[in-house]
Amino acid sequence: MPHQSLKLLSANIQAGSSTRRYSDYAMRSWSHVLPAGNKRGALDAIAELAGSHDIVGLQESDPGSWRSGFTNQTHYLAERGGFDYWSHQPNRRVGNVASSANGLLSKLEPLEVVDHSLPGRISGRGVLLARFGEGDEGLAIAVAHLSLGAQSRLAQLSFIAELLSDYPHAVLMGDFNCTSDRPEMDVLYKHTRLQPPTCAVHTFPSWKPQRAIDHILVTGDLGCRAMRALPAAASDHLALSLELDVPEQALRRGNA
Repeated sequence: MPHQSLKLLSANIQAGSSTRRYSDYAMRSWSHVLPAGNKRGALDAIAELAGSHDIVGLQESDPGSWRSGFTNQTHYLAERGGFDYWSHQPNRRVGNVASSANGLLSKLEPLEVVDHSLPGRISGRGVLLARFGEGDEGLAIAVAHLSLGAQSRLAQLSFIAELLSDYPHAVLMGDFNCTSDRPEMDVLYKHTRLQPPTCAVHTFPSWKPQRAIDHILVTGDLGCRAMRALPAAASDHLALSLELDVPEQALRRGNA
């Protein structure tokens, strides 16, 4: 069966802020709410990394608030990285000071992109679902940023499992805030065709990676290789990159 090779990237970009040690969370907390620091330079570095990929999922991308200089960071990265298609899902806003969104950058035209709010004790989490092929065999790619609490994550993963349960060709990527072997992750493996990763790639904290809490999960019929962690400028998370072999029928459009 003919396949097409795609390069995927998932990156928590921390709204372009810089965190290089744990003390920065306190000492540089101003950078998360003020339009200061070299955020534009960080975005340019992330755009260069993203531009070598076909589809990119973003977390903590500011959709246009005071701290980003009212720049929609997903749109900025799309333009700088050479992506014709982009979409974003604002989830959490603190007045007009700071805001956070999931984002999707793509060099392939999606058939459909749908926003879904995720359940949880505290609102403000979501999943962005894009379809790239028609029919039951079409490729579905979901981008999510899950909660810190296990109970909220279980509710969120149950919701996502229901969304993806009928897709034989699916990808779920993002900041899960947990490792792939946590009990709440089982709902994905039991109710979808998504597979646990074959090896743990540590992504957090970026300056001394010790935890694999960012993931790109794929269904069994999609071949993936060359997964690696890469700096997302000075974000506190490393980005995850992989190459995906997608059956051409999963990308087929009605007029193809």
